[in-house]
Amino acid sequence: MEVKDLNALFDELFPICRSITGQGFRDSLNLLRQYIPLEVKSVSSGTQVYDWEVPAEWVIREARLTGADGKTYASLEDSSLAVINYSAPVDNKISLSELKPHLHTLPHLPNAIPYVTSYYKRDWGFCLPYRVFQSMPDIEYHAYIDSEFIEGELNYGELLLHGESDREILLTSYLCHPSLANNELSGPLVLTLLYQKLSEWERRRYSYRFLINPETIGSIVYLSLNGNHLMEKMVSGLVLTCLGGPSTRLSYKTTRRKDALIDQVIAHLNKTNSLKIDVREFTPLSGSDERQYCSPGFNLPMGQMARTVYGQYEGYHNSLDNKEFMGIDSLFKSANEIEQILFALEYAGCFFNLLPFGEPRLGKRDLYPNMNNYMTREYSSDDIVDNRTLLNYVLMILNYSDGEHPMTWIAEKCDCSIFDLIPIINELKAKGVLSIEGDPRA
Repeated sequence: MEVKDLNALFDELFPICRSITGQGFRDSLNLLRQYIPLEVKSVSSGTQVYDWEVPAEWVIREARLTGADGKTYASLEDSSLAVINYSAPVDNKISLSELKPHLHTLPHLPNAIPYVTSYYKRDWGFCLPYRVFQSMPDIEYHAYIDSEFIEGELNYGELLLHGESDREILLTSYLCHPSLANNELSGPLVLTLLYQKLSEWERRRYSYRFLINPETIGSIVYLSLNGNHLMEKMVSGLVLTCLGGPSTRLSYKTTRRKDALIDQVIAHLNKTNSLKIDVREFTPLSGSDERQYCSPGFNLPMGQMARTVYGQYEGYHNSLDNKEFMGIDSLFKSANEIEQILFALEYAGCFFNLLPFGEPRLGKRDLYPNMNNYMTREYSSDDIVDNRTLLNYVLMILNYSDGEHPMTWIAEKCDCSIFDLIPIINELKAKGVLSIEGDPRA
Protein backbone atom coordinates (compact mmCIF):
# COMPACT_ATOMS: atom_id res chain seq x y z
CA MET A 1 0.00 0.00 0.00
CA GLU A 2 1.55 3.27 -1.12
CA VAL A 3 1.15 6.80 0.25
CA LYS A 4 -1.30 7.74 -2.50
CA ASP A 5 -3.49 4.72 -1.65
CA LEU A 6 -3.60 5.61 2.04
CA ASN A 7 -4.34 9.24 1.20
CA ALA A 8 -7.24 8.22 -1.01
CA LEU A 9 -8.63 5.79 1.56
CA PHE A 10 -8.44 8.44 4.29
CA ASP A 11 -10.26 10.96 2.09
CA GLU A 12 -13.09 8.47 1.52
CA LEU A 13 -13.40 7.54 5.19
CA PHE A 14 -13.09 10.94 6.85
CA PRO A 15 -16.46 12.57 5.99
CA ILE A 16 -18.61 9.50 6.74
CA CYS A 17 -21.01 9.99 9.65
CA ARG A 18 -20.06 6.95 11.71
CA SER A 19 -21.33 5.79 15.06
CA ILE A 20 -21.23 2.64 17.19
CA THR A 21 -23.93 1.12 14.95
CA GLY A 22 -25.41 1.87 11.58
CA GLN A 23 -24.72 2.24 7.90
CA GLY A 24 -21.83 4.66 8.38
CA PHE A 25 -19.89 2.02 10.29
CA ARG A 26 -20.65 -0.63 7.67
CA ASP A 27 -19.70 1.67 4.79
CA SER A 28 -16.39 2.46 6.51
CA LEU A 29 -15.67 -1.20 7.16
CA ASN A 30 -16.35 -2.04 3.52
CA LEU A 31 -13.88 0.61 2.38
CA LEU A 32 -11.17 -0.92 4.57
CA ARG A 33 -11.99 -4.36 3.20
CA GLN A 34 -10.54 -3.30 -0.14
CA TYR A 35 -7.13 -3.67 1.53
CA ILE A 36 -7.69 -6.07 4.43
CA PRO A 37 -10.14 -8.99 3.86
CA LEU A 38 -12.08 -8.71 7.09
CA GLU A 39 -15.08 -10.93 7.64
CA VAL A 40 -17.99 -8.74 8.73
CA LYS A 41 -20.02 -10.13 11.62
CA SER A 42 -23.12 -8.85 13.38
CA VAL A 43 -24.94 -9.02 16.71
CA SER A 44 -28.60 -8.01 16.94
CA SER A 45 -29.85 -4.98 18.82
CA GLY A 46 -31.11 -5.89 22.28
CA THR A 47 -28.64 -8.74 22.77
CA GLN A 48 -27.49 -8.91 26.40
CA VAL A 49 -23.69 -8.84 26.74
CA TYR A 50 -22.60 -9.05 30.37
CA ASP A 51 -23.89 -5.89 32.07
CA TRP A 52 -24.59 -4.19 28.72
CA GLU A 53 -27.14 -4.45 25.94
CA VAL A 54 -26.44 -3.97 22.25
CA PRO A 55 -28.11 -0.62 21.47
CA ALA A 56 -30.60 0.11 18.75
CA GLU A 57 -29.16 1.06 15.40
CA TRP A 58 -28.96 4.82 14.81
CA VAL A 59 -30.15 6.12 11.46
CA ILE A 60 -29.30 9.75 10.66
CA ARG A 61 -30.50 11.35 7.42
CA GLU A 62 -30.33 15.09 7.91
CA ALA A 63 -29.61 17.69 10.58
CA ARG A 64 -29.53 21.46 10.42
CA LEU A 65 -30.00 24.44 12.70
CA THR A 66 -31.36 27.54 10.99
CA GLY A 67 -32.37 30.96 12.25
CA ALA A 68 -35.28 33.20 11.44
CA ASP A 69 -32.64 35.42 9.80
CA GLY A 70 -32.25 32.77 7.08
CA LYS A 71 -28.75 31.69 8.18
CA THR A 72 -27.67 28.09 8.81
CA TYR A 73 -25.68 27.80 12.05
CA ALA A 74 -24.99 24.04 12.03
CA SER A 75 -25.46 21.41 9.34
CA LEU A 76 -24.69 17.70 9.05
CA GLU A 77 -24.00 18.33 5.38
CA ASP A 78 -21.08 20.58 6.32
CA SER A 79 -19.64 18.39 9.10
CA SER A 80 -20.61 15.03 10.58
CA LEU A 81 -19.58 16.50 13.94
CA ALA A 82 -22.38 19.11 13.73
CA VAL A 83 -24.97 16.88 15.39
CA ILE A 84 -24.68 14.99 18.68
CA ASN A 85 -23.73 11.45 17.76
CA TYR A 86 -26.79 9.25 18.44
CA SER A 87 -29.02 12.31 18.62
CA ALA A 88 -32.75 11.80 18.96
CA PRO A 89 -34.97 13.37 16.29
CA VAL A 90 -36.32 16.90 16.67
CA ASP A 91 -38.35 19.30 14.52
CA ASN A 92 -39.06 22.37 16.67
CA LYS A 93 -39.21 26.14 16.41
CA ILE A 94 -37.41 27.30 19.53
CA SER A 95 -36.06 30.46 21.19
CA LEU A 96 -32.36 31.00 21.72
CA SER A 97 -32.68 30.61 25.49
CA GLU A 98 -34.50 27.28 25.04
CA LEU A 99 -31.96 26.20 22.43
CA LYS A 100 -28.77 26.94 24.37
CA PRO A 101 -28.83 23.76 26.55
CA HIS A 102 -28.76 21.78 23.29
CA LEU A 103 -25.74 23.61 21.84
CA HIS A 104 -22.17 22.41 22.44
CA THR A 105 -19.07 24.52 21.91
CA LEU A 106 -15.45 24.84 23.06
CA PRO A 107 -14.89 28.41 24.31
CA HIS A 108 -11.12 27.85 24.60
CA LEU A 109 -11.01 26.70 20.94
CA PRO A 110 -13.39 29.14 19.24
CA ASN A 111 -12.93 27.73 15.73
CA ALA A 112 -13.35 24.06 16.63
CA ILE A 113 -16.47 21.89 16.45
CA PRO A 114 -16.57 19.50 19.45
CA TYR A 115 -17.33 15.79 19.16
CA VAL A 116 -20.22 14.97 21.51
CA THR A 117 -22.07 11.68 21.99
CA SER A 118 -25.19 10.52 23.79
CA TYR A 119 -25.26 6.79 23.11
CA TYR A 120 -27.20 5.52 26.08
CA LYS A 121 -29.40 8.47 27.05
CA ARG A 122 -31.76 9.90 24.45
CA ASP A 123 -31.09 13.56 23.83
CA TRP A 124 -30.69 15.89 20.88
CA GLY A 125 -28.37 18.73 20.07
CA PHE A 126 -25.94 20.48 17.77
CA CYS A 127 -22.19 21.12 17.92
CA LEU A 128 -20.70 24.29 16.49
CA PRO A 129 -17.69 26.59 16.80
CA TYR A 130 -17.84 28.97 19.74
CA ARG A 131 -17.29 31.96 17.41
CA VAL A 132 -20.48 30.96 15.55
CA PHE A 133 -22.35 30.52 18.83
CA GLN A 134 -21.33 34.03 19.90
CA SER A 135 -22.71 35.47 16.69
CA MET A 136 -26.21 33.98 17.13
CA PRO A 137 -28.86 36.70 17.55
CA ASP A 138 -31.73 36.43 20.03
CA ILE A 139 -34.29 35.21 17.48
CA GLU A 140 -36.31 32.08 16.82
CA TYR A 141 -34.52 29.00 15.50
CA HIS A 142 -35.59 25.85 13.70
CA ALA A 143 -33.91 22.73 15.15
CA TYR A 144 -34.32 19.88 12.69
CA ILE A 145 -32.76 16.43 13.11
CA ASP A 146 -34.11 13.62 10.95
CA SER A 147 -33.00 10.52 12.82
CA GLU A 148 -34.49 7.32 14.20
CA PHE A 149 -33.57 4.25 16.22
CA ILE A 150 -34.32 0.84 14.73
CA GLU A 151 -33.88 -2.76 15.76
CA GLY A 152 -30.78 -3.44 13.72
CA GLU A 153 -27.33 -4.77 14.52
CA LEU A 154 -23.84 -4.00 15.74
CA ASN A 155 -21.07 -4.92 13.31
CA TYR A 156 -17.39 -5.74 13.56
CA GLY A 157 -14.72 -7.04 11.18
CA GLU A 158 -12.33 -9.89 11.94
CA LEU A 159 -9.52 -11.76 10.20
CA LEU A 160 -7.09 -14.47 11.36
CA LEU A 161 -3.71 -14.55 9.63
CA HIS A 162 -2.42 -18.03 10.37
CA GLY A 163 1.08 -18.77 11.61
CA GLU A 164 3.02 -21.89 12.63
CA SER A 165 1.30 -21.90 16.02
CA ASP A 166 -2.31 -21.49 17.02
CA ARG A 167 -1.14 -19.12 19.75
CA GLU A 168 -2.36 -15.63 18.85
CA ILE A 169 -1.39 -11.98 18.81
CA LEU A 170 -4.50 -9.76 18.77
CA LEU A 171 -4.26 -6.44 16.90
CA THR A 172 -7.38 -4.30 17.18
CA SER A 173 -8.72 -0.80 16.67
CA TYR A 174 -12.08 0.96 16.66
CA LEU A 175 -14.05 2.64 13.86
CA CYS A 176 -16.96 4.65 15.24
CA HIS A 177 -15.93 8.32 15.53
CA PRO A 178 -16.88 10.61 12.62
CA SER A 179 -14.48 13.08 11.02
CA LEU A 180 -11.61 12.69 13.47
CA ALA A 181 -8.21 11.82 12.05
CA ASN A 182 -5.62 10.93 14.70
CA ASN A 183 -8.15 9.82 17.31
CA GLU A 184 -10.15 7.72 14.87
CA LEU A 185 -8.74 6.80 11.48
CA SER A 186 -5.08 6.42 12.42
CA GLY A 187 -5.74 3.13 14.24
CA PRO A 188 -7.65 1.27 11.50
CA LEU A 189 -5.30 2.61 8.81
CA VAL A 190 -2.17 1.45 10.67
CA LEU A 191 -3.90 -1.88 11.30
CA THR A 192 -4.42 -2.19 7.55
CA LEU A 193 -0.75 -1.41 6.86
CA LEU A 194 0.28 -4.02 9.43
CA TYR A 195 -1.89 -6.66 7.80
CA GLN A 196 -0.16 -6.05 4.49
CA LYS A 197 3.28 -6.19 6.10
CA LEU A 198 2.68 -9.31 8.19
CA SER A 199 1.01 -11.19 5.36
CA GLU A 200 4.27 -10.81 3.41
CA TRP A 201 6.45 -12.33 6.15
CA GLU A 202 7.98 -15.62 4.99
CA ARG A 203 7.23 -17.24 8.33
CA ARG A 204 5.10 -16.33 11.32
CA ARG A 205 5.60 -18.04 14.65
CA TYR A 206 2.24 -16.81 15.94
CA SER A 207 -1.13 -16.39 14.31
CA TYR A 208 -2.33 -12.79 14.11
CA ARG A 209 -5.96 -11.85 14.72
CA PHE A 210 -7.05 -8.50 13.25
CA LEU A 211 -10.20 -6.91 14.69
CA ILE A 212 -12.03 -3.64 14.01
CA ASN A 213 -15.08 -2.84 16.12
CA PRO A 214 -17.01 0.07 17.61
CA GLU A 215 -15.23 1.27 20.74
CA THR A 216 -16.23 -0.11 24.18
CA ILE A 217 -19.53 -1.82 23.33
CA GLY A 218 -17.87 -3.54 20.36
CA SER A 219 -15.03 -5.00 22.42
CA ILE A 220 -17.48 -6.07 25.14
CA VAL A 221 -19.58 -7.84 22.51
CA TYR A 222 -16.46 -9.48 21.07
CA LEU A 223 -15.32 -10.65 24.50
CA SER A 224 -18.75 -12.10 25.23
CA LEU A 225 -18.38 -14.29 22.15
CA ASN A 226 -14.63 -14.97 22.15
CA GLY A 227 -13.30 -14.23 25.63
CA ASN A 228 -12.70 -17.87 26.55
CA HIS A 229 -10.84 -18.47 23.28
CA LEU A 230 -8.61 -15.45 23.90
CA MET A 231 -7.83 -16.53 27.46
CA GLU A 232 -6.68 -19.89 26.08
CA LYS A 233 -4.79 -18.78 22.96
CA MET A 234 -3.75 -15.16 23.32
CA VAL A 235 -0.05 -14.46 23.87
CA SER A 236 -0.21 -10.68 23.69
CA GLY A 237 -2.18 -7.94 22.00
CA LEU A 238 -2.27 -4.28 21.11
CA VAL A 239 -5.09 -1.78 20.87
CA LEU A 240 -4.05 0.72 18.18
CA THR A 241 -5.16 4.32 18.62
CA CYS A 242 -3.89 7.88 18.00
CA LEU A 243 -0.94 6.70 15.91
CA GLY A 244 -0.38 9.91 13.96
CA GLY A 245 0.50 13.44 14.94
CA PRO A 246 3.77 15.21 15.66
CA SER A 247 5.11 13.05 18.51
CA THR A 248 8.46 11.54 17.60
CA ARG A 249 8.07 8.32 19.61
CA LEU A 250 5.50 5.61 19.98
CA SER A 251 3.78 5.57 23.36
CA TYR A 252 2.96 2.21 24.95
CA LYS A 253 0.41 1.64 27.71
CA THR A 254 1.27 -1.51 29.62
CA THR A 255 -1.03 -4.43 30.23
CA ARG A 256 -2.83 -4.57 33.55
CA ARG A 257 -0.63 -7.48 34.62
CA LYS A 258 2.56 -5.62 33.53
CA ASP A 259 4.51 -8.83 32.88
CA ALA A 260 3.03 -10.00 29.59
CA LEU A 261 5.39 -10.87 26.74
CA ILE A 262 4.56 -7.58 25.00
CA ASP A 263 5.51 -5.70 28.20
CA GLN A 264 8.83 -7.57 28.30
CA VAL A 265 9.57 -6.79 24.66
CA ILE A 266 8.91 -3.05 25.03
CA ALA A 267 11.08 -2.93 28.17
CA HIS A 268 13.86 -4.83 26.39
CA LEU A 269 13.82 -2.62 23.29
CA ASN A 270 14.06 0.47 25.49
CA LYS A 271 16.79 -1.00 27.69
CA THR A 272 18.96 -1.97 24.71
CA ASN A 273 18.19 1.23 22.75
CA SER A 274 16.85 -0.91 19.91
CA LEU A 275 13.76 1.30 19.65
CA LYS A 276 12.89 4.09 22.06
CA ILE A 277 9.26 3.94 23.17
CA ASP A 278 7.53 6.04 25.82
CA VAL A 279 5.79 3.89 28.44
CA ARG A 280 2.57 4.64 30.31
CA GLU A 281 1.30 2.43 33.12
CA PHE A 282 -2.05 0.76 32.77
CA THR A 283 -5.01 2.64 34.22
CA PRO A 284 -8.73 2.03 33.77
CA LEU A 285 -9.43 5.76 34.14
CA SER A 286 -8.79 6.60 30.50
CA GLY A 287 -7.87 4.96 27.26
CA SER A 288 -9.60 2.68 24.82
CA ASP A 289 -10.63 -0.97 24.51
CA GLU A 290 -7.67 -2.24 26.53
CA ARG A 291 -9.84 -1.41 29.57
CA GLN A 292 -12.27 -4.14 28.50
CA TYR A 293 -9.62 -6.75 27.64
CA CYS A 294 -7.83 -6.00 30.91
CA SER A 295 -10.99 -6.06 33.05
CA PRO A 296 -10.48 -8.39 36.04
CA GLY A 297 -12.66 -11.18 34.65
CA PHE A 298 -10.34 -11.52 31.65
CA ASN A 299 -7.05 -9.80 32.58
CA LEU A 300 -5.75 -10.50 29.09
CA PRO A 301 -2.19 -9.54 28.05
CA MET A 302 -3.42 -6.53 26.11
CA GLY A 303 -1.41 -3.32 25.81
CA GLN A 304 -2.16 -0.16 23.89
CA MET A 305 -0.01 1.62 21.32
CA ALA A 306 -0.33 5.29 20.42
CA ARG A 307 1.91 8.09 19.20
CA THR A 308 0.31 11.49 19.84
CA VAL A 309 -1.77 10.35 22.80
CA TYR A 310 -5.48 11.09 23.30
CA GLY A 311 -6.20 13.97 25.65
CA GLN A 312 -2.69 15.39 25.16
CA TYR A 313 -3.31 17.58 22.12
CA GLU A 314 -5.77 20.42 21.65
CA GLY A 315 -7.53 18.77 18.71
CA TYR A 316 -8.60 15.76 20.75
CA HIS A 317 -12.32 15.10 20.16
CA ASN A 318 -12.87 18.15 17.97
CA SER A 319 -12.57 19.26 14.37
CA LEU A 320 -8.94 20.36 14.75
CA ASP A 321 -8.05 16.66 14.63
CA ASN A 322 -7.71 16.65 10.86
CA LYS A 323 -5.52 15.07 8.20
CA GLU A 324 -2.91 17.82 8.37
CA PHE A 325 -2.46 17.30 12.10
CA MET A 326 -2.39 13.49 11.87
CA GLY A 327 -0.06 13.25 8.88
CA ILE A 328 -0.09 10.27 6.52
CA ASP A 329 3.69 9.87 6.89
CA SER A 330 3.25 9.40 10.65
CA LEU A 331 1.03 6.38 9.98
CA PHE A 332 3.71 4.69 7.89
CA LYS A 333 6.28 5.43 10.60
CA SER A 334 4.02 3.93 13.27
CA ALA A 335 3.32 0.85 11.16
CA ASN A 336 7.05 0.31 10.49
CA GLU A 337 7.95 0.60 14.17
CA ILE A 338 5.11 -1.64 15.35
CA GLU A 339 6.20 -4.22 12.79
CA GLN A 340 9.65 -4.18 14.41
CA ILE A 341 8.05 -4.73 17.80
CA LEU A 342 5.99 -7.65 16.50
CA PHE A 343 9.06 -9.14 14.82
CA ALA A 344 10.88 -9.00 18.15
CA LEU A 345 7.81 -10.52 19.83
CA GLU A 346 8.06 -13.52 17.49
CA TYR A 347 11.42 -14.43 19.08
CA ALA A 348 10.98 -13.02 22.58
CA GLY A 349 9.47 -16.04 24.32
CA CYS A 350 11.00 -19.22 25.63
CA PHE A 351 12.69 -21.77 23.39
CA PHE A 352 13.92 -25.32 24.02
CA ASN A 353 17.35 -26.83 23.44
CA LEU A 354 16.55 -30.13 21.73
CA LEU A 355 19.88 -31.64 22.88
CA PRO A 356 19.92 -30.54 26.51
CA PHE A 357 22.14 -33.34 27.96
CA GLY A 358 25.54 -31.73 27.86
CA GLU A 359 26.49 -29.24 25.18
CA PRO A 360 25.43 -30.24 21.67
CA ARG A 361 28.31 -31.07 19.34
CA LEU A 362 28.36 -27.86 17.38
CA GLY A 363 31.35 -28.62 15.15
CA LYS A 364 29.63 -31.33 13.14
CA ARG A 365 26.81 -28.91 12.49
CA ASP A 366 29.20 -26.17 11.33
CA LEU A 367 28.29 -24.12 14.38
CA TYR A 368 31.67 -24.19 16.14
CA PRO A 369 35.29 -23.44 15.10
CA ASN A 370 36.92 -26.66 13.85
CA MET A 371 40.24 -25.75 15.48
CA ASN A 372 40.36 -24.69 19.13
CA ASN A 373 43.33 -22.39 19.86
CA TYR A 374 43.98 -18.97 21.27
CA MET A 375 43.04 -17.37 17.94
CA THR A 376 39.53 -18.83 18.03
CA ARG A 377 39.17 -18.07 21.70
CA GLU A 378 40.27 -14.46 21.48
CA TYR A 379 39.60 -13.28 17.98
CA SER A 380 37.82 -14.88 15.03
CA SER A 381 37.00 -18.51 14.32
CA ASP A 382 36.08 -19.68 10.83
CA ASP A 383 33.63 -18.86 8.07
CA ILE A 384 30.60 -20.25 9.94
CA VAL A 385 31.08 -18.56 13.31
CA ASP A 386 32.93 -15.41 12.41
CA ASN A 387 34.00 -14.33 15.88
CA ARG A 388 33.98 -15.29 19.50
CA THR A 389 31.01 -13.04 20.23
CA LEU A 390 28.77 -15.02 17.91
CA LEU A 391 29.93 -18.27 19.46
CA ASN A 392 29.15 -16.86 22.89
CA TYR A 393 25.65 -16.05 21.70
CA VAL A 394 25.19 -19.65 20.51
CA LEU A 395 26.35 -21.09 23.82
CA MET A 396 24.18 -18.72 25.86
CA ILE A 397 21.10 -19.39 23.76
CA LEU A 398 21.47 -23.15 24.03
CA ASN A 399 22.22 -23.20 27.74
CA TYR A 400 19.30 -20.99 28.74
CA SER A 401 16.75 -22.32 26.23
CA ASP A 402 15.05 -24.49 28.82
CA GLY A 403 11.49 -23.20 28.56
CA GLU A 404 12.00 -20.90 31.53
CA HIS A 405 14.21 -18.07 30.25
CA PRO A 406 12.70 -15.77 27.60
CA MET A 407 14.94 -14.75 24.74
CA THR A 408 14.79 -11.10 25.82
CA TRP A 409 16.44 -12.17 29.09
CA ILE A 410 19.08 -14.16 27.21
CA ALA A 411 19.79 -11.18 24.95
CA GLU A 412 20.35 -8.93 27.94
CA LYS A 413 22.68 -11.54 29.47
CA CYS A 414 24.57 -11.34 26.18
CA ASP A 415 24.55 -7.53 26.44
CA CYS A 416 22.87 -7.20 23.08
CA SER A 417 19.49 -6.66 21.42
CA ILE A 418 17.18 -9.51 20.57
CA PHE A 419 17.57 -8.37 16.96
CA ASP A 420 21.24 -9.46 17.18
CA LEU A 421 20.18 -12.98 18.18
CA ILE A 422 17.47 -13.55 15.59
CA PRO A 423 19.78 -14.80 12.78
CA ILE A 424 21.45 -17.20 15.24
CA ILE A 425 18.09 -18.46 16.53
CA ASN A 426 17.01 -19.18 12.96
CA GLU A 427 20.27 -21.00 12.23
CA LEU A 428 19.96 -23.13 15.37
CA LYS A 429 16.38 -23.99 14.44
CA ALA A 430 17.47 -24.91 10.92
CA LYS A 431 20.21 -27.16 12.33
CA GLY A 432 17.68 -28.99 14.50
CA VAL A 433 19.02 -28.04 17.90
CA LEU A 434 16.47 -25.38 18.94
CA SER A 435 12.69 -25.45 18.99
CA ILE A 436 9.67 -23.53 20.18
CA GLU A 437 7.56 -26.64 20.52
CA GLY A 438 8.25 -28.03 23.97
CA ASP A 439 10.66 -29.69 26.37
CA PRO A 440 12.18 -32.79 24.69
CA ARG A 441 12.52 -34.40 28.12
CA ALA A 442 8.76 -34.32 28.71
